[in-house]
Amino acid sequence: MMNNILFLSGFEVIKPDFGLFFWTVIAFGIFWFLMSRFAFGPIRDALKTREYDIQSALDESKLARQEMEKMNSENEKLLAEARAERAKILQEAKDTKNEIIKEAKEKAKQEAQKIVNAAQSEIENQKNEAMAAVKASAGNLALEIAEKVIRKELKSNPEQASFANTLANEIKLN
Repeated sequence: MMNNILFLSGFEVIKPDFGLFFWTVIAFGIFWFLMSRFAFGPIRDALKTREYDIQSALDESKLARQEMEKMNSENEKLLAEARAERAKILQEAKDTKNEIIKEAKEKAKQEAQKIVNAAQSEIENQKNEAMAAVKASAGNLALEIAEKVIRKELKSNPEQASFANTLANEIKLN
């Protein structure tokens, strides 16, 4: 192994002479000049373009995120408005239902009152008819009784019989 190290120490590439060093620097300089002229500019431009594209993409994503946040807040706002509108509609429907029920109860109450009033009126009419019938029956009965009493009286008294006949002849029947 020691021989190998001694062998490498004599190798010319590890210990370059001045001419090799000079031409290597010149070649590297030309290479560097050509690279800066033809490669570094396009690479730099490509890196700047890439940096610009990345920054644009980041800015667009930031704008998109802001837009999404704005849309989310608008959606939340719309959702809150929709909930409030739904609650309002439900309350209006409940109020309308209660109003309809109230009106229906009132109408039913009025109809019931009409029926009661009609029934009371019918009862009153039937009562009056019954009273009139009773009065008519009582009047007919009283007339029959009076007629029988008068006949009996008239049979026994000839003067009253002639007076009754005179009155009967004076009455003109239509």
